[in-house]
Amino acid sequence: MQRRLILLRHGETEYNATSRMQGQLDTVLSQRGVDQAHAAAKELLDLGISKIVSSDLMRAKNTAEVVAADLGLPVGVDERLRETHLGEWQGKTHNEVDSAHEGARAVWRTDASWAPPRGESRLQVAERSRAVVDELMRDYDEWDNSAVLLVSHGGTIAALTASLLGFVVAQYPAIKGLGNANTARLVAMPRLDEPTETRWFLEAWNRGLN
Repeated sequence: MQRRLILLRHGETEYNATSRMQGQLDTVLSQRGVDQAHAAAKELLDLGISKIVSSDLMRAKNTAEVVAADLGLPVGVDERLRETHLGEWQGKTHNEVDSAHEGARAVWRTDASWAPPRGESRLQVAERSRAVVDELMRDYDEWDNSAVLLVSHGGTIAALTASLLGFVVAQYPAIKGLGNANTARLVAMPRLDEPTETRWFLEAWNRGLN
């Protein structure tokens, strides 16, 4: 039994292009982001995807809809795949956050347990997004020898990947950023020492055209 998991980051938004922090603000794709979604759809076409689940934020959902149209599949939506809530940082540029909170972004990048003011930590993001995968592993019988596509956000995908691979807190920052409309690809296989249990392996990171 092999269950492949493909994690696709949404296409570019104007916030991405101007280094503005989105978090859970419901921004939309730029024209470049739409083009990136179409390019990603072509790359994903022959990967045996049998199910698509997206974050409910429009930038991810619209990316998922472009891919789903080419694959002939419906799109499920789960708000647990949303981006990290960035609290008081949402809507601000990197420079604005750095001016108001000197050194805080560096702490946030290096400590997965730290959260922006009134926001959530990467560990919290990992917990809520990991529950989506665990439920699919339990309930989606058609997953065997096919792939599930989750369309989400850069921070969420990095946190989820670290969780699936069993990283400790100090290892979370080892995963670099994911380009817009690029993918992480993992596979779950039976453990050799405990065949009734599965273990996740990373097959590819930041794969795509961007």
